[in-house]
Amino acid sequence: MKREALLDAAESVLFEHGTQALTLAAVADRAGVSKGGLLYHFPTKEALVKAMVARVIEEFDGLIASYDDGTPGSYTRAYVEATFEILGGEARAYRRWSAITAAAADPEQAEPLNEAMRRWHGRDPGDDPDPGAAQVVRLAAEGLWEVVSHAPELYDGEQLAALKRRLLALLP
Repeated sequence: MKREALLDAAESVLFEHGTQALTLAAVADRAGVSKGGLLYHFPTKEALVKAMVARVIEEFDGLIASYDDGTPGSYTRAYVEATFEILGGEARAYRRWSAITAAAADPEQAEPLNEAMRRWHGRDPGDDPDPGAAQVVRLAAEGLWEVVSHAPELYDGEQLAALKRRLLALLP
């Protein structure tokens, strides 16, 4: 079984049952592999959580990079586009929540995510025509992501699209 499928199984366990349910046995069972098969890829629960957090960060960084064309203000537009791409895709939406939940239980596991947040939100505002608006828009997108992570039924696709348009309209 591939690492990605094992990570998907772990995220599903976290999303559906919470951090207390995240055990190697539960992940192996969800993935339909032996515990030994799981241990081959992830020798400890900590290694599994670390890989989930790393995958979330890498995916979000990749999405931002795919939308960032290097023009003034494009990073914040890319951040919004990446956020809404994830919010619109159910499989990915729970991935970030699951990884954050698991990482929050251990400050050492949370550090890569904390570093990513510092990077995503602590950027030099010099490339934004209106640095204040850019910061507000990124924080609003982050807050929306948090809300949707806990209550995905609050916003349907049309409402999310309207929110995205509104946030992007706030940028020069």
